[in-house]
Amino acid sequence: MKKNVHPLPLATLLLPLAFMLGCRPAQAQQLCSASSNPVSFGLYDPQSSAHLDNTGSITVTCQATVSLLIGYTVKLSAGSSGAYAQRKMLSGANSLNYQAYADAARTSVWGDGSSSTSFVTDGYLLQVLTPVSKTYTVYGRVPGSQNVKAGSYLDTLTVLITY
Repeated sequence: MKKNVHPLPLATLLLPLAFMLGCRPAQAQQLCSASSNPVSFGLYDPQSSAHLDNTGSITVTCQATVSLLIGYTVKLSAGSSGAYAQRKMLSGANSLNYQAYADAARTSVWGDGSSSTSFVTDGYLLQVLTPVSKTYTVYGRVPGSQNVKAGSYLDTLTVLITY
């Protein structure tokens, strides 16, 4: 089992949740890579009680020289806050709370399985020299009514893919 850890910037107010990660081969017969679509929250209005929601995605593509049954997990770190309960984006000494979810209802915090978080588990049969791609949506939310100063807020999450 090979574990690949890659830092991912999760910015806000132009929050590109840039999942630029690459999976290195777990075996000589397999090669995996990943690409991303950024999450951009846009402008946040601290006087609004409405949540600011948007999505991004991670696409994992694997190819093998022989047929293999591949299973893997996709986990996210807590970010700079160090806690899944409330992730924080920073702008200097200022912070803006946000969360990354694994489901559209935004009830399942995407983490590493600890602290009541969930992660993505998937798999498929790789065919000889035929790449297989799977795309996973990341559901982001910035809660409303946060008294924050203007600025560009940023957090960095780490994606861990184990296969």
